[in-house]
Amino acid sequence: MSRAAWSRRRFLHTATVLGGGAAFSSRPLRARAASPNDRLSIACIGMGGHMRGYLLPELAKIDQQIVAICDVDQRQLDTALATDQLRDAKPYRDYRDLLDKEKDVDAVVVATPDHWHVPVSRAVLESGRHVYCEKPLAHSVAESRLIVDLARRHPNLATQTGNQGCSTEGFRRSVEVIRSGLLGPVSEVHVWHPPHGWPNAVDRPAGSDPVPEGFDWEFWLGGAPARPFKEGLYHPGRWRGWYDFGGGSLADFCCHGFQLAYRALDLDAPTRIEATGDGLGHETFPKRCTISFDFAAKGGRGPVRLFFYTGEKNLPPESVTKGPVSGTGCLIVGSEGTLSAGLWNTDCNVRLADAKGFQGANQPDVAKIPKSEPRIDTAGLQWDPKKAAQGERPRWSRVNNSHMFEWVRACAGEGKTYSPFEIGGRITEVGMLGILALRMQKPITWDAANRRAVGMPEADAIIDPKPATDKYFRHT
Repeated sequence: MSRAAWSRRRFLHTATVLGGGAAFSSRPLRARAASPNDRLSIACIGMGGHMRGYLLPELAKIDQQIVAICDVDQRQLDTALATDQLRDAKPYRDYRDLLDKEKDVDAVVVATPDHWHVPVSRAVLESGRHVYCEKPLAHSVAESRLIVDLARRHPNLATQTGNQGCSTEGFRRSVEVIRSGLLGPVSEVHVWHPPHGWPNAVDRPAGSDPVPEGFDWEFWLGGAPARPFKEGLYHPGRWRGWYDFGGGSLADFCCHGFQLAYRALDLDAPTRIEATGDGLGHETFPKRCTISFDFAAKGGRGPVRLFFYTGEKNLPPESVTKGPVSGTGCLIVGSEGTLSAGLWNTDCNVRLADAKGFQGANQPDVAKIPKSEPRIDTAGLQWDPKKAAQGERPRWSRVNNSHMFEWVRACAGEGKTYSPFEIGGRITEVGMLGILALRMQKPITWDAANRRAVGMPEADAIIDPKPATDKYFRHT
């Protein structure tokens, strides 16, 4: 796609073409000063490897301009500013300064550690900007509900959860297959993910290391409990294993692996959650665990149990898989068949009860199911396969290119996002309830209406943790 400036008319024309003919409602674009090019002016907060290696390339493909970036680590800023894409972006160390001073910013992309997702996204929404936030949207059950409420209170602002699999043809086709009844009544869902290299089943060590020059450790901690800095233990990248900042594989992948079942089966909050595993009871995610979530019957379907497995060789039973499986995946199990959706829920492979193996979306019974979910025709966004073979794009970009474009188009007043915070926040709550069960080491009977674990008042501090300080939060 040309780097030449788009006019607003050209932008909207292209958006309409790529919209695949679906009907969309219009939203007003946030008022801003006149721009020489009418592309969206975007700010990026959290300039680590995920932002630089994943989100920024997606924005580059759809020709958006990054006018400001922010990170509490000067090293991350310097690395980002060294790229051609960001050479003209204004750097900030405090997201509040960016939001106050960059009056022309239309939208913000958030890729901070998990414990900062809600404070930053809240500030962005309350400043009147559109926001794309990486998953998981929140860091607790209470925050999950807060982010949903915030989005509902700002209906004219486009929000998008960073669970890109839902923007693929495979995901939306799978939704249609499940809702069609082809699989029969669905009673079980199995999601599994391998272990990662984050700290697992350990507690914080004694002692401290010097804070690197240019890194504001206290700001990075934000509302999390204070602790000494330890080199290579938290930042960069290893924070996800610690409950004070992340939530291991479950928090990382619940918004990917759970979303197909959650949406296609119209699930609500689970009624019971149980977790078992190796290495429980520490400040970090366990080495290995299995978590079950029970969802009550609703409408025309019966109860559903969702299983999450993670850790070395921790996979669904062979009675479900009926053969070897890869290290990651998702199976939707019905009485008449099983759907295999893959890691990001992007696949649509069906094994009917009388079949020996899985078949793709061209399977005759699948092919005749009408399409009902909205689509974005991404033909105009496909990367040259020769360039892909040369490693010029991340391997997951083909999954995500329509996801980011869908959000940008919604920011410009054309259409709605498919995974707004109202949906992403509810899926995140399910993951946070799994974290609660892991940390309590007891089965949880969940009272969703009153947001409490029945008979377990000691869980309240995890359900709604109070910040150690709000010094770095934006107060409105």
